[in-house]
Amino acid sequence: QVQLVESGGGSVQSGGSLRLSCVASGFTSSGYYMGWFRRAPGKQREGVAAIDNTGDTRYADSVKGRFTISQDNAKNTLYLQMNSLKPEDTAMYYCAADRFTWWLTPQYRYWGQGTQVTVSS
Repeated sequence: QVQLVESGGGSVQSGGSLRLSCVASGFTSSGYYMGWFRRAPGKQREGVAAIDNTGDTRYADSVKGRFTISQDNAKNTLYLQMNSLKPEDTAMYYCAADRFTWWLTPQYRYWGQGTQVTVSS
């Protein structure tokens, strides 16, 4: 069974930085494509960033230039480096995985439980 566990969330002042991590485990965790999503209270879940096995990436317009998605050498851990954080970035952040690259659409098969990011002004 594939399992995703996020970490690295917390509280930070506007303009600060956080680095989120997502560790994937399971028999078929290797070869999965992954992405980051977020959901703020009262808002729909939105795609933040995604990456395929060629290193191609896609970002939401609202975070492009500030966030960077990457994987470790073992292709087992996903990261989201978040710089120049804004209060509107406050949300629960989720990682997702699938054999197919869904990019920023919320159709991934596997989801983590989320890690909270709070940005104060």
